[in-house]
Amino acid sequence: MTGNDPSGRARPRAAGDLSADADRDWFERLYAAADRGQGAVPWDKGAPHHLLASWVGEREVAGAGRRALVVGCGLGRDSEYLAGLGFAVVAFDFSATAIAAVRRRFPGSPVRYQVADLLDPPAGWRGGFDLVLESLTVQSLPRQLRPAAIARVRDLVAPGGTLLVIAAVKGERPDPPEGPWPLTRAEVGSFAADGLELVRLHDFRDPDGHRWRAELRRAAPSPR
Repeated sequence: MTGNDPSGRARPRAAGDLSADADRDWFERLYAAADRGQGAVPWDKGAPHHLLASWVGEREVAGAGRRALVVGCGLGRDSEYLAGLGFAVVAFDFSATAIAAVRRRFPGSPVRYQVADLLDPPAGWRGGFDLVLESLTVQSLPRQLRPAAIARVRDLVAPGGTLLVIAAVKGERPDPPEGPWPLTRAEVGSFAADGLELVRLHDFRDPDGHRWRAELRRAAPSPR
């Protein structure tokens, strides 16, 4: 996630720094400034992510009341889109300011928005979702935190469920000092563990840049 810092300062850490507090403060300031009309959230495009929408079209996805979870939901475009497809959606962000703003933006929404931390999600979410969307959130974390974050994402997928991962592709350029820090092929591949299998992996070049889209699935329980 990139954009102008409303405080005028870059996020004061690098890709290997383990502290998340600086990023939490940075995101809170960004969302607060946008809420006051003093800036914009760069990744709030006014529509669901195009790689999510194209996946839904290609796979003819319908919610039919199944449970979906949106990781790092921000201002809710992906969450509202999935709800419109008929999913029962839970969406979370570690920014309380973002969650307050998205509730005001969609006051009649069926989505259950809440504040939560990917590195310490509610225990009741484990294995609870038929679709988990991880779009551009893990790439905002320093690389040393990613194995734990990726493991938490995996834990959220129910038996028979699907995980969709959208992220920037790590190329030959060095990591930027302020983030985001794009995912390597190995990092994307590491989502496929603990019973999750990689079904499809594509990389796309488009006006937004170079992006991964990975679809993973957990096997359904065997009938008795």
